[in-house]
Amino acid sequence: MQVVWSAVGAPQSCALKPRCELLLQYFVPLVTIVTAYGNASASLHGDIGAHGQLFPRRRAVPCRPALASQQIKKLEEELGERLFDRLKRQAKLTPHGEAFLQRAVRILEEVDAAKREATDAWDLLRGSVAVGVLPTIAPYLLPDIMARFSVKFPGVEVVVQEDTTARLLKLMHAYEIDFALASLPISDERLVVTELFAEELLLALPPKHPLARKRNLIAADLKSERLIVMKEEHCLGDQVLGFCDRSALNPAISFRSAQLETVQELVCAGLGISLIPAMATHRQRETQPKYRSLPNPKPERKIVVVWPKQRPPGRAANEFIGMISRPN
Repeated sequence: MQVVWSAVGAPQSCALKPRCELLLQYFVPLVTIVTAYGNASASLHGDIGAHGQLFPRRRAVPCRPALASQQIKKLEEELGERLFDRLKRQAKLTPHGEAFLQRAVRILEEVDAAKREATDAWDLLRGSVAVGVLPTIAPYLLPDIMARFSVKFPGVEVVVQEDTTARLLKLMHAYEIDFALASLPISDERLVVTELFAEELLLALPPKHPLARKRNLIAADLKSERLIVMKEEHCLGDQVLGFCDRSALNPAISFRSAQLETVQELVCAGLGISLIPAMATHRQRETQPKYRSLPNPKPERKIVVVWPKQRPPGRAANEFIGMISRPN
């Protein structure tokens, strides 16, 4: 997705300045008028007599009468029209005042609605959270979390973006996702990286492979085996090959795939072996690889949550992150 940024102070934003100034100039007296004579549209209309006369509610006035009078007078000067006919004990709206009051009420109703929506978002009655996640994590970790989250916060929408680490980092820097679930290594000083848990990578063998029956396995047993790994852009492939390098193995790579489930199916078909994250071994399949644990130091990956330093997760995102735990 292409992201178009507008720099602060760019030419197209200059036209906004007079509008903002006008909004401030009109909004303050506008609020003064409405709040001085009632705090909501229903009470305002109740205070307007049959002939357009306003009767201020003494307890509803939030500011000093002199200040309210000054603000109204300033607004009238700005508009070049009188909003009120001042009488001894009451003020009567002029036709211009009646038109202005209707718009003032609508604006304050919008402000009140915005306040309610902000409160709802804080209470997590509504809102959304955008989660970026690796495809080697999403189908195994997220379903249970999303089910529990939706029960606790039914009004909050969860949007999931599956992609590679490189792409997820770009989405985060563009603020298109709130945080990402990924695995180390991640080297970017602009990001906060917090480890959630370490996960063992289990050796996946074809069901009838001789190593499946061997009681004690060592890394050297894998030297002559064909290896099935994820494609280069997937960090799991790099983690598997990194373990092979540290163990002085130089296996022949028979297949690369973009899907972890495909890797497992190829293993079942006897086309090679692989190292599979523990969370991906719990799914029931018609044919299952034989999973074995290797001796220490065991191959593993570290699952982390990542977000930009300049944009910490909001409350909904923090609640979601708090539900993440090591899968059983």
